[in-house]
Amino acid sequence: MVLADLLARTEACFAEREPSVLAFVPEADRFVRLQRELASLQSRYPRAEDRPALYGVLAGVKDIFHVHGFVTRAGSRLPPEAIQGPEAESVTKLKIAGALILGKTVTTEFAYFSPGPTRNPHNPEHTPGGSSSGSAAAVGAGLCPLALGTQTIGSIIRPAAFCGVVGFKPSYGRISREGVIPLSPSLDHVGFFTPGVEGALKAARALFKDWDEPTAPLKKPVLGIPDGPYLQSVSDEGRISFENTCRSLDGHYELVHVPVMPDFQEIRARHDLILSAEAAQVHKEWFESYKDLYSAKFSELVQRGQRIARSQLEAAMDARDKFRDGLLRTMDENGIDLWICPPTIGPAPKGLASTGDPVMCLPWTQVGFPALNLPAGKNEDGLPMGFQVVAKPNLDEALLMWAVDLEKVVSKR
Repeated sequence: MVLADLLARTEACFAEREPSVLAFVPEADRFVRLQRELASLQSRYPRAEDRPALYGVLAGVKDIFHVHGFVTRAGSRLPPEAIQGPEAESVTKLKIAGALILGKTVTTEFAYFSPGPTRNPHNPEHTPGGSSSGSAAAVGAGLCPLALGTQTIGSIIRPAAFCGVVGFKPSYGRISREGVIPLSPSLDHVGFFTPGVEGALKAARALFKDWDEPTAPLKKPVLGIPDGPYLQSVSDEGRISFENTCRSLDGHYELVHVPVMPDFQEIRARHDLILSAEAAQVHKEWFESYKDLYSAKFSELVQRGQRIARSQLEAAMDARDKFRDGLLRTMDENGIDLWICPPTIGPAPKGLASTGDPVMCLPWTQVGFPALNLPAGKNEDGLPMGFQVVAKPNLDEALLMWAVDLEKVVSKR
């Protein structure tokens, strides 16, 4: 399709869908700017054979990423001038690959739990998830085929599942966090949303610092089901959806049940401790200057973190490392290539006061393993259900390539 026609179609879609979804931070003359940027892009690449991989792809960017020419507000009431910074490295990489920035997408306050105005594109009475709510909803509503987000607990995988799109949280550090307002630097991951796995592969090739795609065919992965308290966290509806997906995979793949995470409540408490302590450090000066401009939820997070001693944080980090080593050992001992599990406890809950429970994403974020949500049909109310796939750290390339075939089976549910 001619890019000018694509932009016109996007503008029409935007006019139709965005008023009810509210995925984007408002911007005056958005499409006048985009027409100007498109003309500049076309003048730089007049020959089709010279065009980069994401030439003309429209991308949303979560509003904790700094983007040249845009004001970063981070879903916050703080004075914008207090929180600005140089353009995020990931955004620059998108531009180098030929993408055009459709705009900033709505985030919860500083990527924590206080929701913005965004609605679920499948039912506006339901949450789109958080904190990357706008990015997930933008892709789910068909407003753009790519959007950047972050995950510190479950902020990519959960909204991807709620909005019916692919969400990819890479291994810790594989996509640069430079130029992104942190929440908890030891837990923050930069990732993205796309409609399908092929789009995710294209985005990863552009965004990764060290993409190393396998040249030889990969063996079919063995899929591990993490039995125990972790899986018991899902709702009945979430469990039934997951079991149905597993049945559809059985026969195509070897599935292995393995008991893991018997100390799951300790894992959850450790995550909260690390996040709280680091958020308090990140926001120390801002909180001192603008305490009254923070929400009650975020103020409580910072105050909780201020009470955590350095020795407690160090002990939590050591325990996190042992947890990671134990998961890797379990995978090796049982021949598991990928963990499979629900991405959420169930479909998107009704109401907009909460973004939903991120508990099903928490352990994989804590240990920095790459994780992917695959859309897995809808429930009786027409709300999307998802399916989470998790690989060993730094096997992101294999995870995405395996997901090409997994997607074909899971999407048929």
